[in-house]
Amino acid sequence: MILRHVTYFLAVVQYGSFTRAANALHVSQPALSQQIRQLEESLGAQLLDRSNRQVKLTDAGEVYVRFARQAMQDLEEGRRAVHDVSDLSRGSLRIAMAPTFASYLIGPLVESFHRRYPNVTLMIREMLQEHVETQLVKDELDIGIAFDKPTSSAVESHPLLVETLALAVSVTHPLADQRMIERSTLIEQSLVLLTPEFATRRQIERYCQQHELELHVQMESNSLNAVMEIVRRTGLATLLPAAIAMNDEHLVAIGLDPTPPRRRAILMQRKGAYQSAAMRAFIELAQKYGAASAS
Repeated sequence: MILRHVTYFLAVVQYGSFTRAANALHVSQPALSQQIRQLEESLGAQLLDRSNRQVKLTDAGEVYVRFARQAMQDLEEGRRAVHDVSDLSRGSLRIAMAPTFASYLIGPLVESFHRRYPNVTLMIREMLQEHVETQLVKDELDIGIAFDKPTSSAVESHPLLVETLALAVSVTHPLADQRMIERSTLIEQSLVLLTPEFATRRQIERYCQQHELELHVQMESNSLNAVMEIVRRTGLATLLPAAIAMNDEHLVAIGLDPTPPRRRAILMQRKGAYQSAAMRAFIELAQKYGAASAS
């Protein structure tokens, strides 16, 4: 058995078809089929059910594919470790974060990191927390930034900073000069909120349930940028982490009474993952930023 056998097998599993896998690998279908047969012969078991148009894993294949994927993941980590440069004269880092962080955290972090290590390539993506965890486990990401604690036992986390919800309004809003509002004022506001799949919206709903608040939600959006733009241009308000409004010259953050629970932001990585020099440097810088924001 050689590495090519495993690579071809995983491609067939991914595409569910010998034809599509062969096209993706730029090899002929007969050559691909021969490699898979050789793999099955070496293992003494049939891995793929070819009886239908959609190729499926056999019971033996279901078992083997887990180990094959882990092996390829370990080999890729080994490759990155070999090419890691401790002086950070080159390197790469794959980062993903929950959407609210993109508006106030990633800018200062990337600015500081790029100033120190201009030759390190960053790939930055925005996605929901559950997707961040999934991609960390698959070794498709190096670092995730999200909330609370990971749900997957294959992901470990480090504390980063603490957020508090606030009412965000435009600088021209009648409440813009207020530092704090009570529940009676909050329930009078017409709001635009993030849609329920966002962790921030779920935090808002828990806060409302705890204090028996019935909000007037006039608009919803699955885009944080859209929510902020609506607040800037209308008389609507929103509920967001205070740091987001504080970092926007067109918005004002107003405290809430009763005070919402504080939410902990975390750095996540796959448990046991190799830490490149770039990854270690980014984590150290992020934790310094988090500590400074709390002081």
